[in-house]
Amino acid sequence: MKSVALLAALVVVYAALLLPFTRHLRQRPFLEKVGYLPQPFILQTLAADQRYAMAAGLIFNVLAYYGTLVEKNLFGADIPPDHSTMQTTLITASRLDPYNMDIYYFAQSMAWNSNKIREITELLEYGMRYRDWDFYLPFFAGFNSAYFLKDYAAAAPHFATAARLSGSDLFTRLASRYMYEAGQTGLAIDYLTAMIQSSKNEAIKKTFQTRYAALLEVRRIEQARDVFRQKTGRLPKSIVELQDAGVLAPPPGDPYGGEFYLEPDGTVRTTSKFANPSQDNQ
Repeated sequence: MKSVALLAALVVVYAALLLPFTRHLRQRPFLEKVGYLPQPFILQTLAADQRYAMAAGLIFNVLAYYGTLVEKNLFGADIPPDHSTMQTTLITASRLDPYNMDIYYFAQSMAWNSNKIREITELLEYGMRYRDWDFYLPFFAGFNSAYFLKDYAAAAPHFATAARLSGSDLFTRLASRYMYEAGQTGLAIDYLTAMIQSSKNEAIKKTFQTRYAALLEVRRIEQARDVFRQKTGRLPKSIVELQDAGVLAPPPGDPYGGEFYLEPDGTVRTTSKFANPSQDNQ
C-alpha cells in the first residue's frame, strides 16, 4: 500500500512539473524553436555543397511550426504566428537555395496575415533574379503591389513580366490597367501596341485592341484637360466643359459602352471600368 501511495504521489509531482514545462515549450517563440540563425553568407560557407539540404531544413521548420500553430488555433488556442522570424528564416533559406519554390509560395501565403508586404515582395523580387522563367513570382509581386500597397507604378512592370513569361492575356490587361492607374497612359498604349503586334491569337488580339482603343480616348481626354488647364489656370469640371471649350472634339466614346468622366483631381475615369458587362477582370 505504501508503494502504491508513493507511486501515486510521484505521478502527481511529475504531472505538476510536466504540465507547466510543456505549456512553456508550446509558448516559446519560433526563434527559440528554430535556433539562432547566422548571417546567410556564413551559412553558405559552412554548408558548402549541403546548402540546398540546409535550405530545405529551414523551410521544413517554418512549415512544421506554422502547421502546428494552425492546428492549435483550430482547437481554440489563440497564438499569433511569429511572422517576423518566419520571414527571416525564409530569407535565409532563399540565400542558400534561391531556386526553391516552396520559399516563395509560403512567403506569399503570409501576405494575407502579415504587415510585412514590402519585405515579402522584395523576397519575391530576389527570387525573380534566379527563377527567371517562372511567371508566378512577378504575378505575386504585382498582386502585392497593386492590392496591398496600392503602388500601381510598381505593379505594372511585374504584370508585364508575368504576361511575357506566361503568354497570358489576363496579365497583359492587368499590366495596362495599372500603367493607366499610375498615370502612365502613354506607356500603357505603347505596351498594348507591342502586345497587339506580337499576338497570334485573334481573340486575344481583339481584347488588346479594345483596351487600346479605350486608352487612346483616355489619352485624348487627358491632353484636352491639360490644354484647358494651361488656358484657364484650373482643372475642368467635366467632359462637357472640355467640349464646350473647344479642346475636345469629337466627343469621346468608350468602346466598352461606358461614359467617361473626370474625378475632382482631373483623373479620367469611365463608368464601364474598362470591362464589358459580360466579362470580368478586363
